[in-house]
Amino acid sequence: MTFLPDAERPDLTLGFVPLLDAALLVIAREAGFFADQGLDVTLARQNTWSALRDKVAAGLLDGAQMLAPMPLAMSLGLGRAPCETLAPVTLSRNGNALVLAERLAEASHAHLAVDPARGARALAAALPTLPRPPRLAMVYPYSCQHYQLRHWLDLGGLDPQRDVELVVLPPPRMVEAMEAGEIDGFCVGEPWGSLAQHRGAGRIVATGAQLWPEAPEKVLGVTRSWARCYPATLARLIVALQRAGDWLAADPGHARRTLEWLALPPYLDRSVAHLSRLPLNETPIRQRLCGSEVLRPDPQAAASVAEHLDQALRREGRRLDLASLRACHDPVHYDRALHQAGAEDTEGGTPPAPQPDSNPM
Repeated sequence: MTFLPDAERPDLTLGFVPLLDAALLVIAREAGFFADQGLDVTLARQNTWSALRDKVAAGLLDGAQMLAPMPLAMSLGLGRAPCETLAPVTLSRNGNALVLAERLAEASHAHLAVDPARGARALAAALPTLPRPPRLAMVYPYSCQHYQLRHWLDLGGLDPQRDVELVVLPPPRMVEAMEAGEIDGFCVGEPWGSLAQHRGAGRIVATGAQLWPEAPEKVLGVTRSWARCYPATLARLIVALQRAGDWLAADPGHARRTLEWLALPPYLDRSVAHLSRLPLNETPIRQRLCGSEVLRPDPQAAASVAEHLDQALRREGRRLDLASLRACHDPVHYDRALHQAGAEDTEGGTPPAPQPDSNPM
């Protein structure tokens, strides 16, 4: 029998950006799944993806919720000095919304449709009537949001270099920037797209689930050196996140409880006040956070995202090799941790999954 050894580093700090797909990290902390694995985890809210990336690389964070392309981009040295980084758990699939400012959506008659190309073609048709090219925001150059935004523009025959202006903004800045007229649209993870629509500032015209169905969106990212130093700690992190996902899937009431936790000030605070429930796997966003088919890393699913990184490398005279992709998204850590935890549970070495009490803190 194989058992999970004690964590080499029980006190951890994990970074996150305020988005709904930080949910498994929040559940694992608030419901006690991290504690059940002997881990004392602090969740540190970060303002920007670049700051989160640099803190993980510098060892100031033990790991973090990351954009799915980010660990591979870090490993390849895209956007910063190379830092070999792994994605041992997928935290979400789908979850992005593409939003146009209400004034632009009204002028172009763009709206959410079964075919996302309709909104893109509507924007293209309205382009000659606009006083300037639309300024559209995404969250990070090496992100699904950036590539999905480009994909959507391409469906309408729009050239991102000529027909629009692309800028980078942190997710929490998107809605207020739209309200101030600083940007005319954006692609971002929830809850920011639905918040813009709720406030009347913007209109959802397409989703990541339409453009790239079931694509990995966020992952747990750790550096390769950290994983080598703390293999048992990583295994226990993986087990805690898996059990958080199992708990979320077990009862509809657990989704409501999760939304209450996400609404706490350390996490997403007032940005989820417009949500009456946690909208999991519902149209149009169809965000998925539960199940082994979601959490287990899948190099093949990551390959579609990696194609866009390959294009960035080609501009530098480089090529993406499949070995780098496989090493980054290899499910070996996930499979080993779950196998070890399964053996341990058989022997009764792990208490049953905790149930949260009525107090969210």
